[in-house]
Amino acid sequence: MNEYLHSPLVLAALAAAVVVLVVVVVLLVRRRPQLPAQPATEESPGASVAVGPKATATHPSALGAGLQKTRSTGFIARLGSLVGRKTIDDQLLVELEEILFTADIGARTAERLLTRVKDRLARKELANGAAVLQALKDEARAIFVAATEKSTPLDLANVGGRGKPFVLLVIGVNGAGKTTTIGKLGAKWRDAGKRVLFAAGDTFRAAATEQLAVWAERASADLVRGKEGADPSAVIFDGIRRGIADGHDVVIADTAGRLQTKTELMQELQKVRRVIQKAMPDAPHETLLVLDATNGQNAISQATLFKEAVQVTGIVLTKLDGTAKGGVILGICEELGVPVRFVGVGEQVDDLRAFDPDEFVSALFDEAIQEASRTDDAA
Repeated sequence: MNEYLHSPLVLAALAAAVVVLVVVVVLLVRRRPQLPAQPATEESPGASVAVGPKATATHPSALGAGLQKTRSTGFIARLGSLVGRKTIDDQLLVELEEILFTADIGARTAERLLTRVKDRLARKELANGAAVLQALKDEARAIFVAATEKSTPLDLANVGGRGKPFVLLVIGVNGAGKTTTIGKLGAKWRDAGKRVLFAAGDTFRAAATEQLAVWAERASADLVRGKEGADPSAVIFDGIRRGIADGHDVVIADTAGRLQTKTELMQELQKVRRVIQKAMPDAPHETLLVLDATNGQNAISQATLFKEAVQVTGIVLTKLDGTAKGGVILGICEELGVPVRFVGVGEQVDDLRAFDPDEFVSALFDEAIQEASRTDDAA
């Protein structure tokens, strides 16, 4: 029997049978229908915490999409319509002036842009509508660059460490998006490998601390909170001291956005800054003012008021995707000389985007310039 099993013919037959079996199994596996990936739902664990880059893979054109209303119904659309149907003459300048001064960019910015166009016309640099728009784009970029060059870049990867946390103070009126901004920034820093702590300094609004607690959990950040109505400065002081003691890289302090009067609010913010400096003499290292883009020129007024009271070092402009007033960002930079750090173009973490002047002016102007060029070529 053993001789039979070890004969060459039997061994060859067994080997062939094994090969055939393997081939059959492979073919069956390949033909098995593939189940589609289960989409994330609001009930699924991953969907409720949309804070990491994997969960929010924003398309590169997100900024362009966020500025769609500004381009299609805001002052950019009016500019495109104007230069696309007229030759460059005195009447065009009159209508250009009207568009700029009735836009949400502010009077000072409107005057600067108009002067720039007139100067180029005087030098005979502008021969068509596309050139007019290009001149406005160039000047808009110059406004952003001038504000940015005055400041130190806010580099998420190079803050904190060495037992000395980077302290970020976040200010702005209620409803502008302060809490959401804090949460998104905390998530971004966490993804950069930083230990983050939130200080719930908005103790006057009942839901503020609870909202920040939700974001702290999502962003895997620690939270220092006080009782409702507690002294905001004391809560933030405790947050910074804990950040130092526990080795956090970043402490982000929330503040109240509405007290009984504007004077009271500004005095409270000034007190917060003084107390922060007692906890850490060189802090806050950044003071971000969060503004709602849908407020248009009112956002410029808010920015001016806050800068008069505290040392604002950067702007976060939220809700750009929900307004035709995106041009307000020009007025804010021109009036304050303060850089825009981030812009919000959606609800996901990655929709809070680091501001890039070139990307922004391209998203705002390029479509209109291209359309004007086609009109000029056809004329």
